[in-house]
Amino acid sequence: MTVSERTQWIEEQTLSPYAALSKNTLGRDVPEQECDLRTPYQRDRDKILHCKSFRRLKHKTQVFLSPEGDHYRTRLTHTLEVSQIARTIARALQLNEDLTEAISLGHDLGHTPFGHAGERALDELCPGGFRHYEQSVRIVEKLEKNGTGLNLTKEVRDGILCHTKGTEAMTLEGRLVRLADRIAYINHDMDDAERAGVLLESDIPADIKSVLGGRRTERIDTLVHSVVENSQDGQIKMDPKVQEAFDRLHSFMFESVYLNPYAKAEEKKVPNLIGTLYSYYLKRPEHFPQDMCLIVEQDGIERAACDYIAGMTDHFAIQLFQDIYVPKSWNI
Repeated sequence: MTVSERTQWIEEQTLSPYAALSKNTLGRDVPEQECDLRTPYQRDRDKILHCKSFRRLKHKTQVFLSPEGDHYRTRLTHTLEVSQIARTIARALQLNEDLTEAISLGHDLGHTPFGHAGERALDELCPGGFRHYEQSVRIVEKLEKNGTGLNLTKEVRDGILCHTKGTEAMTLEGRLVRLADRIAYINHDMDDAERAGVLLESDIPADIKSVLGGRRTERIDTLVHSVVENSQDGQIKMDPKVQEAFDRLHSFMFESVYLNPYAKAEEKKVPNLIGTLYSYYLKRPEHFPQDMCLIVEQDGIERAACDYIAGMTDHFAIQLFQDIYVPKSWNI
């Protein structure tokens, strides 16, 4: 028995009947020789962890555009927090941690520079629109590894695609990641808003704090415990009272932070920057990097421009804009 076979045997003996067993995976589009150390879901986790798109998340906005300070969340730290919360719940519910982790690490690979402001800008520009969760799947299926993709299992790709609103994932692990994503971003965005002076802890309505707790760690602990204690019969859910308070906290964050004119003041510059870069590459396809030339040939110049800009970090997009359009001093 190999190490991976032993792991799959342990899964079969210990996991919930509702868990996705790695031995039952629907597989990959392109068959690969199995690893004798890692299960298919463990391999998917490692493929994502080592890909270029994952590394770029460290310089992509979560909520505050290019904030001054070392302690604000980025898209990478958000991803890691989602993974930690999702794995904690998965372990408690005896679900497949490896599948949960792989989906968590890959769920935001397709996010644009400048957070949701960049996503909205590309959505208006790109034929057919732009949605980051679809782009995340496009990255792992095609854009990574010079056009060959990561060749992930169907369960991981499905969990990535369905991590936000709309159709639920086919696995309980995928549905769990959707909830963990929401638990993570609401609480850490609140923490960042307090650090930025946009929000005070005392601003949080008392009736919400009485249910969830006043501090970030208390709220996350309450939410995670509620999921673990109330999920059953293949359903991921919270206590109704906790769920209602959590929904009200989400609405409070939209009113106080996500739509706050002070916190979002710089976002009004994003559509012009994104739109200018998009138009530039439509007119000058010869300026695409080499790895985008194949996309131009296969999917057209508009799709290539969308893919290239979506993959940029905040700093790279700003620097590229400056290099193209801002005059430089001439030195003798």
